[in-house]
Parts: sequence; structure tokens; C-alpha cells
Amino acid sequence: MPDLLNNDTTISQIISLVIAALLGGLIGLEREAEQRPAGLRTYMLVCVGSALFTILSIHAFPSELPRDTARVAAQIVTGIGFLGAGTVWRARDHVTGLTTAAGLWVAAAIGMAVGAGLGVLALAATVLVLIVLAVFLRFERRFLRHRHLRDEQSSALDDDSPAA
Repeated sequence: MPDLLNNDTTISQIISLVIAALLGGLIGLEREAEQRPAGLRTYMLVCVGSALFTILSIHAFPSELPRDTARVAAQIVTGIGFLGAGTVWRARDHVTGLTTAAGLWVAAAIGMAVGAGLGVLALAATVLVLIVLAVFLRFERRFLRHRHLRDEQSSALDDDSPAA
């Protein structure tokens, strides 16, 4: 049995998983601060899982024939779609959870980038996601206040309605 921890490839793969966890955690912290349903652990797990599946698709299935590593990537996208769909809720004419679903989707892409060895791209995407989530939320609250007031009024109506 080979000594797996003395293998440079294995060490770099473990480092990739840690990086994926950290990047997913940054996004998850922002979501926790906004008290969203998917937070720190969820985003970390999505990033790590995507990175791991990507690493596996590249390294774990050696073959003499040309292989299609994109198959696993396609399945990650499909799987994360199911997870994201579970975060979207519709009540009357009001839909919530779309940003959470989109965040999980992009967290999976960030994990895939890390797993593929594109750490700088993953870091840039993480920074961009944090800007979109934090900075543009403040922009929306300030300049698109009418939308947020309407959402709050709709939520208040939902809270006042009798239980079915």
C-alpha cells in the first residue's frame, strides 16, 4: 500500500479541498450574517464536494482511452440544481430563495475551479460573489427601496394569514 501522505499530488489535492472549504465558508459567512437558510456549513460542503468530485474526475479514473472528465462536472451541475431547487419557495405572487439557489450554484462552480487547479479563478469568483451579495444588497436597499417595501408588506400579509 503506497504512503498516500508522502505523495505530492495527494497533498496538493488535500490543500485544494481546504481552499474550497475556505472559499465556500467566506460566502457562507455572508449568508449567515443575512440569516439565510443556507449558511456557513452548507456553502462549505457544496464547495468541498464539488472540488472533490472534480479532483476524482481528473485523477481517480485512469484510462488508456481518451476520457470525458466533463461528465462528472455535468453531474455536479445537475445535482446542485436539485439542492438549489429545495431552497426556492413560492407563496402567492412572491418567490423567495432564488439568491440562495444561485449562491449554491456558484459555490459549486467555485469548488469545481479549485478542484481543477484554477485557484486564482476560484478566488476571483469568490470575491465577485461577495461583492454581489454584500455591496449590491446595500445598493438595492437604498436605491430600490420600493421593491424591498413591497417584499416586506407581502411577508407581513403572509404572516397575518390564517394557517391552512
